[in-house]
Amino acid sequence: MLVFATNNAHKAREIEQILGGAYRILTLKDIGCLEEIEETEPTLEGNALLKARYVKEKYGYDCFSEDTGLEVEALDGAPGVYTARYAGDAKDPEGNMALLLANLADKENRRARFRTIIALVSDGKEVLIEGICPGRIAPTRSGAGGFGYDPVFIPDGYDQTFAELGDAVKNRISHRAIATEKLREMLRKA
Repeated sequence: MLVFATNNAHKAREIEQILGGAYRILTLKDIGCLEEIEETEPTLEGNALLKARYVKEKYGYDCFSEDTGLEVEALDGAPGVYTARYAGDAKDPEGNMALLLANLADKENRRARFRTIIALVSDGKEVLIEGICPGRIAPTRSGAGGFGYDPVFIPDGYDQTFAELGDAVKNRISHRAIATEKLREMLRKA
């Protein structure tokens, strides 16, 4: 059993799939944490640590958390730490993608990367783990799978978006998969 400081069911399911059923993932709701943990730090690392520390301090559980950012070269790394709320505090994926595509409409450089930071607070220690998936932003949305920016992100080495590639491929090559695999190795050695 691992506590994951999230209420995002998509992320929790994805992490559980990547871990191959080796761990049962509990979300914030599962442990009775119904409050929203505000992401107030200016970095992915800071936000990931903030959420994991909160759960440890308030609920006593060893915990991991993650924060993920889409970093687009032509937009000087934006949306970055504001990835989930790029188009506003509503955290609307459709609005986020529409704004991203509009902001890239006149740009030739569509290079981007997803970067995930996992913060693990366990046994009195704090560890940060990073996973990066380079790629590019598609000119239009394509595919029905995944969540978030998956319909517009094409990982290097592929001609389809994450939304078109499906969970089996995404859960092997994504930023979150890379960071989660590092987490699994760390837990295995512990």
